This record gives sequence, structure tokens and C-alpha cells, in this order.
Amino acid sequence: MKILDTDEMQDAEIILQSHLPLCMQVFGFLCSINRNKPHALEVVVDSWPDFQVIICRPNMKNEHVKEFKKRVSFFCRDEEVFKRMVTEENAIDWSRDLLLCFDTRHEPMLKEILASMGDIMTRVTTSHILMLYDPTLLPQLNSDIESKVSCLNESHIDLVNKTWKFGGDGPSYRTIEHLICQYPTCCITDDQGQPVCWVLMYDDCAMGMLYTLPEHRGRGLAKALISSMSRKLHAHGYPVYSFVDEGTTVSYSLLVSLGFTEDPQYRVGLYQVNSKWADIHSVTGLLNCKL
Repeated sequence: MKILDTDEMQDAEIILQSHLPLCMQVFGFLCSINRNKPHALEVVVDSWPDFQVIICRPNMKNEHVKEFKKRVSFFCRDEEVFKRMVTEENAIDWSRDLLLCFDTRHEPMLKEILASMGDIMTRVTTSHILMLYDPTLLPQLNSDIESKVSCLNESHIDLVNKTWKFGGDGPSYRTIEHLICQYPTCCITDDQGQPVCWVLMYDDCAMGMLYTLPEHRGRGLAKALISSMSRKLHAHGYPVYSFVDEGTTVSYSLLVSLGFTEDPQYRVGLYQVNSKWADIHSVTGLLNCKL
């Protein structure tokens, strides 16, 4: 097992591009780390550079680790290699309450490993991953809307916190503050310059928190905003994608209409281990849109 250094994480991002979208849950974090965004993660592989398993896990030596949730994401091409890493090489610290993000096809394997240790794993969400590979498919904005596109700032944190599905309290406020201050955002403003529709980017580079104020819905603002945000992310070298919770047909249809696609066999699950409930304020990279 090897912990990747800064240069190797840059190389790993390039290597994983050939495995998209199946490695998206790890690739997004690597993109964030490699663009010098704040984090408390480390990345480990079974071997280098020809790895079969890559894991993003909390770096317990990082002085800021307590500020971030104990999340583990992995991409696995060989389950036997993964089993060895987590059972013999302690690649994951199972003594801690964890939130795991991985391809749902590995769920039986993880449950078997955890059952042997007396631990329980519960699925919190199951999501589609929709990606935009070709930004030229996006519709052009009309000049009136384009003139009202801008970025969120700290004065907008309360508004986003009150309207977010998982918001309304102190932890969610701090999550939104972190995202607005550190990551790309996009909003459409009214004639007074106040946001009426917005979207953020999570620390795994997924777009999320899309919301339109009720009195401004039905005008196509969300579609225009996703188009604008997607172009911005693509121009800055970020992947353009979103997790969409299964059953969220509005979000799914919106992204598909804009040219986003998915692997129909691929689903990502968010799982809690040991903890009785999952604090998903800073880990829910779902679009959860209100149009």
C-alpha cells in the first residue's frame, strides 16, 4: 500500500480519466485536491502506478481533519485486492464513524467484510452520476439573462442555508460558507442584484444545491444557470457532473436535456458505518433542485 504524494496525485487524476464515470467518486476529490482546495484527505493505492484500488480517506495527521467529515471514497477494479488492503493493511480505520461513497456493485463485498468485524453498514442514498462531456451541447444564454449571471458571496449564506434541503442550522451554515468562499458558484440576480436562482459546487467538484425562489420558477432560470455554471467549470478544468438522487425526476430530466449522460449500470451509494445517523450536511453532493 502506498500513500500518494502531490505529484503522484496529479498523475492519478490523469490515469483515472480513462475510467470515468466509474471512478467519479474519487476523481472529483482528486480534482479538488490538485487545485489546492482546502482538504484533510490522503490518497492511497495498492501499488503504483499500476493500481487496482485507489482510496480517498481522512488524513488523521492533518491539523484540520476535525473540520471535515470522516469520508471515505474508493474506486476498485479488483475486490480481492481491496479486501486485502482493508483487512490486512488497515487501509480504512473502521473504529471511527465513517461515511463511505462507492459503486453500489461493491455493496455485498463491503457488507461481508464489515459483518466479519461486527460492524453495520447502512445505505443513506443511491444516486445517478450525470456527466457533461461536450460543453458545446449547452444552449446559449439570451443577453438579458446573461447580464444577470454572477457569483454568490458571503452575504448570501443565510439565504442558501434557509432554502437548502439539508440546511437551516449551524453545521450547514459552515458548510455553505466553506463552499461559497472556496469553490466556484453561479447565480442569477433580480433587478436589485439579489440572487433568485443559484448553484454551488461541492468539495468533490459535483454541482449541487440548485435552487430557484418560488416566485421566479417556470422561467427557465435553472436551465440557464446550469449551462452557465457548466461552461465556467469546464473552462477552469473541473469535471462537469452532478449526483442525482434516484427518483428525483426533475433534476434528472433537466440535466439530460442539457446533454448530460450516465452509465445506466452505474450507481453510487452513500453509506454510514457504525454511526447511528449520518451528518450529511457536507457530504450530500446531490443536485436536489427546486426549479
